[in-house]
Amino acid sequence: MGKYMIRVATGDSLLAGSSNLVQLWLVGEHGETALGKQLRPLRRGNTELEIDVPVHLGRLLLVKMHKHKGLLDSDWFCKWVTVQGPGTQGEVYFPCYSWVQSNETIYLAEGTALKVNDDTRSLFRKYREQEMEDRRKVYRWGSWKEGLILPIAGNTQWDLPRNQRFMEDKDLDFSLSLAKVLKDFAIKGTLDFLSRVRNLEDYKRIFPCGKTALAGRVRESWKEDALFGYQFLNGANPMLLRRSKSLPGRLVLPPEMKDLQSQLEKELQAGSLFEADFSLLDGVKPNIIIFKQQYVAAPLVMLKLEPDGSLSPMLIQLQPPRHGCSPPLLFLPSDPPMAWLLAKIWVRSSDFQLHQLQSHLLRGHLMAEVISVATMRSLPSLHPIYKLLIPHFRYTMEINILARKSLVSECGIFDLVVSTGSGGHVDILQRATACLTYRSFCPPDDLADRGLLDVKSSLYAQDALRLWEIISRRYVERMVELFYKSDTDVKDDPELQVWCREITEVGLLGGQERGFPLSLGSRAQLCRFVTMCIFTCTAQHASTHLGQLDWYAWIPNGPCTMRKPPPTSKDVTEKDIVNALPTLQQARLQMTFTKFLGRRQPVMVALGHHKEEYFSGPEPRAVLKQFQEELAVMDKEIEVRNAGLDLPYEYLRPSVVENSVTI
Repeated sequence: MGKYMIRVATGDSLLAGSSNLVQLWLVGEHGETALGKQLRPLRRGNTELEIDVPVHLGRLLLVKMHKHKGLLDSDWFCKWVTVQGPGTQGEVYFPCYSWVQSNETIYLAEGTALKVNDDTRSLFRKYREQEMEDRRKVYRWGSWKEGLILPIAGNTQWDLPRNQRFMEDKDLDFSLSLAKVLKDFAIKGTLDFLSRVRNLEDYKRIFPCGKTALAGRVRESWKEDALFGYQFLNGANPMLLRRSKSLPGRLVLPPEMKDLQSQLEKELQAGSLFEADFSLLDGVKPNIIIFKQQYVAAPLVMLKLEPDGSLSPMLIQLQPPRHGCSPPLLFLPSDPPMAWLLAKIWVRSSDFQLHQLQSHLLRGHLMAEVISVATMRSLPSLHPIYKLLIPHFRYTMEINILARKSLVSECGIFDLVVSTGSGGHVDILQRATACLTYRSFCPPDDLADRGLLDVKSSLYAQDALRLWEIISRRYVERMVELFYKSDTDVKDDPELQVWCREITEVGLLGGQERGFPLSLGSRAQLCRFVTMCIFTCTAQHASTHLGQLDWYAWIPNGPCTMRKPPPTSKDVTEKDIVNALPTLQQARLQMTFTKFLGRRQPVMVALGHHKEEYFSGPEPRAVLKQFQEELAVMDKEIEVRNAGLDLPYEYLRPSVVENSVTI
């Protein structure tokens, strides 16, 4: 009994308000009361209500809201509700951050995170169960291609739950930017039909001048062995390089190359021999583009780590050996310059395929989608791990549906211009799925397995380890300690165990066979798993996304397709190279989408800087603030380090790492 002051916050976007009436109820431990006034949340900002409540509610548990459907029905985005009144001991915070649609009724719980076992009086049990029942109806697992980890159900963005679709600022930026690049391509791409590439310098015609300083450096230095080797450490795809433990079985050295054999064995013994093996591409059926056959290779590159930290290529084998055939040709730095250059171009084209499909799409986008769908299906909004993870799922489901609809779909960009399109890309994704081990998603394990922990010139490795440590020690562990006081608390949390199993067994199609956990038995296991989820949705995606414009703006450094088969002799001319590279129109289409997808996002949220507050109380806010401070320190240190580097590495700088997979 008494007066309650209620504030209702509408979202900041232009379309967040609604002309429809909204009815509110307060639900306390002693009962429920309807508030006599209805609000019409037309504008951004807060609506304040002062209500006399004639009944004693006791401790407030929930705010119930119902949006009435009018003649002109419009959705409403509610950020949060606060209530102050008898027995509240200040303002009580009820986070929402979701759309309220049609004749929908929603229940908002107070923002203190609560595990199901903490609810000893079962005050919220019915609410949790109903929320999860409703969520599982709208967040359903779909199927895209057989043998691939599962996506959200739906073929278009309109099939998604409203909360997973772009807000209008993101939607407007995406649509207008896409329309602009397609318009430019339609105009300039038509003229490309009349133009032929006669020499390598002709690709300057489509080079986006002034886009990035590094792209200009790549255009100037792409032929150099040092830059070729550097890309395996710190380029667009730093996920393939590994230290050799033995000479690869596929490497067949002819008798006349005894000196090379000795050199390789010497580097192997010294621990300075590295390899990049593209065997995943072996046997992939290449695309046919406008009735012309394209080609795919499966190279092996052996590299030497120099004392100054640079990587020097020692040899390139473009195809694995075939039974009954002569050993494949080996290309060496001492070969005629054009032959060696063509071999390196083949490697760069192969790296383009694995980067875009395995490292970027599968390990970044699709893995983040599995985590997000499983979380929405398994954890109620009261759960501390839900509150911790939800900011890292923003826009992921829609951007992935758009990718499946436009990039890797039938007649999509891959089919139109990439040598592994028209089915080969699906084959690669299916093969790569078998390589999705738990260890490979945890940088301390992945970098140890690949022998990169002590390679100081691997700036990716240094930054990935540092960022993993900050996310794990300064954020996840401190949050987990607030809500799980012992290992028993973890083991006895049924919702947590369902969530873990939903990711591993369902979304990852039996990921336990590749080391992913089926259950979580300790705080340490929980922290590692949650850190893996956050790192995957943020830093791991950034490391393979942000470098696209830098490294692929100069087409010969990352050609999307090859129009001639791999060379079988070392008698190579510049004309042979040009004839193998993409046509000018293919190159322009590659450039068009590289610019569109690789551009810095104007609507972006940096890691750890989401505005939504899902936790109430000072302790979680203090943990987030400390996390942000640690990220700021790392950001400044990278800025200082990069100022002294010939080639700065920016892709894991916290201020440019996005808080979720949004592009």
